[in-house]
Amino acid sequence: MSPRDDIPDLQGLDGEGSVQVHENENLDVGGAKVFSVYGKGGIGKSTTSSNLSAAFSLLGKRVLQIGCDPKHDSTFTLTGRLQETVIDILKSVNFHPEELRPEDFVTEGFNGVMCVEAGGPPAGTGCGGYVVGQTVKLLRQHHMLEDTDVVVFDVLGDVVCGGFAAPLQHADRALIVTANDFDSIYAMNRIIAAVQAKSVNYKVRLAGCVANRSRETNEVDRYCEAANFKRIAHMPDLDSIRRSRLKKRTLFEMDDAEDVVQARAEYIRLAETLLRSVDEPGLTPEPLSDRHIFELLGFD
Repeated sequence: MSPRDDIPDLQGLDGEGSVQVHENENLDVGGAKVFSVYGKGGIGKSTTSSNLSAAFSLLGKRVLQIGCDPKHDSTFTLTGRLQETVIDILKSVNFHPEELRPEDFVTEGFNGVMCVEAGGPPAGTGCGGYVVGQTVKLLRQHHMLEDTDVVVFDVLGDVVCGGFAAPLQHADRALIVTANDFDSIYAMNRIIAAVQAKSVNYKVRLAGCVANRSRETNEVDRYCEAANFKRIAHMPDLDSIRRSRLKKRTLFEMDDAEDVVQARAEYIRLAETLLRSVDEPGLTPEPLSDRHIFELLGFD
């Protein structure tokens, strides 16, 4: 058996008898550049997304960040508080969006970043794709996307079902957050397969990965070489990043310690890289089989 023989052929299967969620095609995000951030649960996607949104804003972009996790904690370092979710707000008005105003579900955060928490259905009771669709619909109805340059979707954990792959139907580029360990890289490999499946029928392409909370990047780099993927940033395991979460602040609001300044510069560089990536061909990696990953990175 070759290294990739046990990978299912996903080409053309998006929505063809699968459980993938299809949004109304009229709910296009518009002219903004759209990035979806994925990765293993607990890997630091919200920290990455919030600091990335802050970096985009400091580059002069009008930014909207959409948290897609029932925990609704994606944006709290930008706003300093937990926002109520779109799905809960809609429920409070019996799902009559015409009764809402933008300030009911959008909060302005650091440097003008607009923050939305889509939320999610109670466990086992619904689909995250529906929640994403309702959030985009509500934003369009209130003309919130017309004056936006960059949209960042911060997506729940390493779930690659149709529901939580829904942001990929709006995204230009998908960014994967990983660590320099087997479990994170295994999750990244599955996400790559999901993005490749979506890219058959949608414009989304892969931008690359961020090695996060990792002193070294050797395992990530070894995987990228084998899968024809690319690491485009490295965020070491810094205590200042942990402290920024505790203080409910982005790194750009922390004191100018040397490691903080270096991390800010890396986020700015990542933001610049992502903006350029939309105008360049996306990456087309080949996800590895489970057997190949274990042989490459697994234990003896």
